Amino acid sequence: MATNPPILPYARQSVSDDDIEAVVEVLRSDWLTTGPKVEAFETAFAEFIGVAEAVAVANGTAALHAAMAAAGIRPGDEVIVPAMTFVATANAAVYQQARPVIADVDPATLLIDPDSVEKKITGRTKAIVAVDYAGQPCDYDALRRIADRHGLRLIADACHALGAEYKNKKVGVLADFTVFSFHPVKHITTGEGGIVTTGDRDAAECLRRFRSHGINANHRERSEKDTWRYEMESLGYNYRLTDFQCALGLSQLRTLPARIARRREIARAYDRAFGSFAHVKPLAIAPQVGHAYHLYVVRVRDRASVYGRLRQRGIGVNVHYLPVHLHEYYRRTFGTGAGDCPVAEQAYEEILSLPMFSAMAIDDLCRVVEAIAEEVEEHAA
Repeated sequence: MATNPPILPYARQSVSDDDIEAVVEVLRSDWLTTGPKVEAFETAFAEFIGVAEAVAVANGTAALHAAMAAAGIRPGDEVIVPAMTFVATANAAVYQQARPVIADVDPATLLIDPDSVEKKITGRTKAIVAVDYAGQPCDYDALRRIADRHGLRLIADACHALGAEYKNKKVGVLADFTVFSFHPVKHITTGEGGIVTTGDRDAAECLRRFRSHGINANHRERSEKDTWRYEMESLGYNYRLTDFQCALGLSQLRTLPARIARRREIARAYDRAFGSFAHVKPLAIAPQVGHAYHLYVVRVRDRASVYGRLRQRGIGVNVHYLPVHLHEYYRRTFGTGAGDCPVAEQAYEEILSLPMFSAMAIDDLCRVVEAIAEEVEEHAA
């Protein structure tokens, strides 16, 4: 009886013995949460990015929500987000009772289109969210000019782009607030986790209060001052990241440059392989950027059929994403629908995310390319 081949996933975490030892050390300590490893991780992360402040939170969605709050997004405001992103990007605006306004994307890169952004601005617009889709930085020069001209906050959803660069500057210093995710499929993981970077120290304190119920002192800070007293100064949430998660993040952060280098090596191999293919088109790469390759996305015809055939062969391809405005909640709540963002809608019918993670072996890569050759190139001939 034939057996199905093992699935090669589109992404997979990599946890070393050093990572495990770092977590175990904290589990044996006195502090499992709101302890010294949180600050140590924030400091190390800020130093890696080259930014003044980094504030760790429970996950990437919490980071987006916290950034919206710190940016001053209020009920009735409008926030411009791209169509091609995970729904959390837009949801974070809704959490603040603001209205997400969906902009279309560039057809070559699927990054937010500055021209579309400009057309979406109204008197109620308060922020633009740039999403570094797949790990490629947006056109931050153009977006910053638009934001400054209209007095808007610029928020970067860089959950795909840890380690990426734009014109020799690391992603994380290019916007007023930049959000990263540490979900297991990302470049480094804390299990779940996220972080917000900013150059504004006052905003960082706002973020720290927001992640802990709006309270002005955590348990460790009160313990060090030998006081029981604290006050809730604003409405916040329980978005804290634990010490043992931060210990894992610290350990993984040390290997991040090697992980990024390996992802870029895999991407170059895919580029070389697909250079001669007639029916597989990788996304374009803009000049003067360093891509972080959270995803390696190609465009193919008859995507639904290709997806099924590849999955049957054990190639764990995926699709990122159904455009935000086509989700039922957004259709029902905000009246969005087909035709709102035609570039993103056309791309959605063609895009396919191929396996991409730093622990991929050469044999894994060859297996993907061979399957693509047979199921896309030869099938289309």
